[in-house]
Amino acid sequence: MKLRLGMGSCGIAAGALDVWDGIKEELEQSGLDLQAAPTGCVGMCHHEPLLDVIEDDGSVYTYGKVNAERAKEIIRTHKAGKGPLEDYLVSSSLQPNEFLQAQFRVALRNCGRINPESIDEYIAAGGYQALYKVLKTMSGDDVIDELKISGLGGRGGAGFPTWFKWNATRNETGSQKYLVCNADEGDPGAFMDRSLLESDPHSVLEGMAIAAYVIGASTGVIYCRAEYPLAIKRLQIAIAQAEEKGYLGEDILGSGFHLTIRIKQGAGAFVCGEETALIASLEGERGMPRLKPPYPSEKGYWNRPTNINNVETFANVPWIINSGGAAFAAIGTTDSKGTKVFALAGKIKRGGLVEVPMGISLRDIIFKVGGGIKDDRQFKAVQLGGPSGGCIPERLLDTPVDYKSIKATGAIMGSGGMIVVDEATCMVDMARYFLDFTQKESCGKCVQCRIGTKRMLEVLERICEGNGQAGDVALLQDLAAEIKAAALCGLGNSAPNPVLTTIEYFAEEYRAHIEEKRCPAKQCKHLITFVIDPVKCKSCGICAKKCPVNCITGEKKQPYVIEQEKCIKCGTCLEVCPTKFAAVSVD
Repeated sequence: MKLRLGMGSCGIAAGALDVWDGIKEELEQSGLDLQAAPTGCVGMCHHEPLLDVIEDDGSVYTYGKVNAERAKEIIRTHKAGKGPLEDYLVSSSLQPNEFLQAQFRVALRNCGRINPESIDEYIAAGGYQALYKVLKTMSGDDVIDELKISGLGGRGGAGFPTWFKWNATRNETGSQKYLVCNADEGDPGAFMDRSLLESDPHSVLEGMAIAAYVIGASTGVIYCRAEYPLAIKRLQIAIAQAEEKGYLGEDILGSGFHLTIRIKQGAGAFVCGEETALIASLEGERGMPRLKPPYPSEKGYWNRPTNINNVETFANVPWIINSGGAAFAAIGTTDSKGTKVFALAGKIKRGGLVEVPMGISLRDIIFKVGGGIKDDRQFKAVQLGGPSGGCIPERLLDTPVDYKSIKATGAIMGSGGMIVVDEATCMVDMARYFLDFTQKESCGKCVQCRIGTKRMLEVLERICEGNGQAGDVALLQDLAAEIKAAALCGLGNSAPNPVLTTIEYFAEEYRAHIEEKRCPAKQCKHLITFVIDPVKCKSCGICAKKCPVNCITGEKKQPYVIEQEKCIKCGTCLEVCPTKFAAVSVD
């Protein structure tokens, strides 16, 4: 029997370190000689901490929301041959739950299944076989052909053909070329790259090694934001292990091929997700994009030919080499091959990381994989593609997830952030939030983005404050058109998308804010009023005690009253009023 504890960032945040201490304590006190190891995130973040019990016959039982005491109970029960414990069981190899069953895992194939700090476990799972195959039996052209057959598009957002990028850099002349892995994941609600690096760093290194061999690079750089300390730590361990085993460094596997990989920690600038801004940051300059052409494949890092792909793209490569490009192409749709990893967040029952075949509908991802909306509330929209993406309404939920179909809605696939919202979300305020993010993260190089997003944000802020004017929507659309047409980089071009899609699909909310001075979702503070129903109020005084500004007054056996001129619209009274009374409401 073996034990495996999920210790990605989500697991640790949920209490996995305490569970790990409990497991060690139980094994020491009982004298049990069991192997216990950490693993990454299997994707079920909503059930963390997760503990796997692997029986001698290979059966795996996964337990969710485990604490130290439950972990001890689970160990004792299985050791006594009385498992599984159904009360805590969330999945098993005999009966996988729907969250996992609906997925097809390529990039996430090892996540939550191996110890990310053990190269031996990666090798035992088939790791580095693809690199061996490439170095021993394939030419660079062979690899390019296999990628072309696979149809693998870059998973950083645009879906540009990976083989074309590699081939462009491969065909450039010069003795020095560079390979860069873009791990600067900056979208709010996105954690795909982080989880992959924390859970299976060797798959990314192996994909990078294959890419470096094909393009003729001897130096690789992983540009990872410093806010990902666990990912960086596990990458450092993986690089050292790969060098020790001969999968990185000099004369890899006796092939004469050399590759060193280092990590560059980024400062967390959203714009550095754009490849030319990323290159500027690597060179020690301020992260600002430049005009293309020349493209990085021509003049990139230190003006040398450079290939840049993101984490998920590289993680797919070993699977494609081992299984064949045709196997990858058989998944997905005619125009969008393979699978895509998404980070499900927001008002979703089963939040976490999922990998699904291209072509699956948004409805299936949200309601079949994600389990639907929290507290069974009404679905309202899904924000896809982060600040550069758009908000897709309920009537478009049957849209297939492929690059062309998603673009037709006004959103973009992006790197894979998917934020689900319910009817309590104000779409005008949501547009304001994303534009506020984009405006703050603008590098400021071009006037259209620097000033245009600022003006758009000012209009949205006054609409949310109840000061909207006739013509504001048209003004937003005009400003958006100017920014999209003239911004220097892709991030600036797409910055207006959240505003344009909310205007298109939720026009009635803009009208309510501007013409009626009303927020239909009852979220914009300047457009709502908290009131106490004198009939329902039981004079318990809880709301008055909890009010941070003491604006609620009342006496025993008399209904309490909110002094509106003092109220700061914090909503505390609504939160603390006993459900059985429900005396506080929002108008």
